[in-house]
Amino acid sequence: MKTKRQRKIIELISDYDIETQEELAKLLVESGFAVTQATVSRDIRELNLTKTAANGEKQKYVVPNGTATTLNNKFKRVLNDGILSVEISQNIIVIKTVSGMAMAVGAAIDAIDMKEILGCIAGDDTIMCVIREAEEAEKVKDYLENLIG
Repeated sequence: MKTKRQRKIIELISDYDIETQEELAKLLVESGFAVTQATVSRDIRELNLTKTAANGEKQKYVVPNGTATTLNNKFKRVLNDGILSVEISQNIIVIKTVSGMAMAVGAAIDAIDMKEILGCIAGDDTIMCVIREAEEAEKVKDYLENLIG
């Protein structure tokens, strides 16, 4: 949940000129995240967010170079280390993982936040990933395979 929330923070400050922690917390709540000001403050610190001038009058939060890349690299590493195979059955992708890695890989896939993916169910070494439309399954499979090389 923390990783997904932090990805949402990066998305929000990229889309909006957010000046205060309160504004950010309000947008997170509107996006479905139950947060406190302390949680937002901690996330800002962990993401190393900084403020910069916006429109010459006020300031806004920005992502320092490399933060989004670091998060993406974490997901790629989990996917690369955990996925053994990816197979399609209509609108379901079945992902075999290293034993014990399915939950982490499933969380990383959920954090990718592709609109085609409805959700994942993970066991110990297998993930069922439900795709919105059967025609989109190949696209998702290709994307995952490209991420893991």
